[in-house]
Amino acid sequence: SLYQHNIYKIYTPKKMRLLISTAVILLASSANAFAPTPICRQQNHVALSMSEAVAAETNMADSGKPPAHADGDAHMADAEIPTNLPSDVGFDYVPLATMLATGQLAEADQFTRDALIVLAGSKAKGRDFVYFTEVKLIPSTDLATIERLWNKFSGGKFGYSVQKKKYRQAKSDFEVFCRKIGWNTQDGEVERKKRWFGASEFIYDVKKAPEGHLPLTSALRGTSLIKELMAHPVWDDDEWKKQP
Repeated sequence: SLYQHNIYKIYTPKKMRLLISTAVILLASSANAFAPTPICRQQNHVALSMSEAVAAETNMADSGKPPAHADGDAHMADAEIPTNLPSDVGFDYVPLATMLATGQLAEADQFTRDALIVLAGSKAKGRDFVYFTEVKLIPSTDLATIERLWNKFSGGKFGYSVQKKKYRQAKSDFEVFCRKIGWNTQDGEVERKKRWFGASEFIYDVKKAPEGHLPLTSALRGTSLIKELMAHPVWDDDEWKKQP
């Protein structure tokens, strides 16, 4: 079955490498959504610099990552980009804040999956993807920082907490949930998951995307990963909303 394990793929900031295997290439030709895409790994929690992030983004579209089409604001004042972004592992979230502040949602989406792999621990980094059982290892401090950034720059429209709300409204029915947040599409008379490979069918636009549409989580081999992210204890109360 295709729905057995949740997979995240990553790119390294030191050198780029294509990570599309023959199996993934076959999957790319199918109608399945949430295909894994290459993102950036930070070895030993070394912070990703903006120059490395920009260089990596340039290559993502050539390796299965849909290019960003959102209109970014290149003139965003530095004062509007937060820099007090707590992390229990020394992760640098300024690149993520900058991407979100300037409307680069596809890059921010990719960076977020990268961060989760680093935060999930050495085993996740070693295999380049996260098992759903490792979600509990992700520090609440870091997940809260990521969530505040997504919430702030989407006007409360995007984030895992928003997805949790939508999942609850869908009464824990994953298919209904996917319809609510725009992860399904209609192909003639057939309803299917949106495609991730090639020309992405997802919407990297705050105004046009449904509430909860981003960030994306790979569910190609199962839905346990996204469900565990939505069930993380950081969402048990509103402490995550407090600014540092």
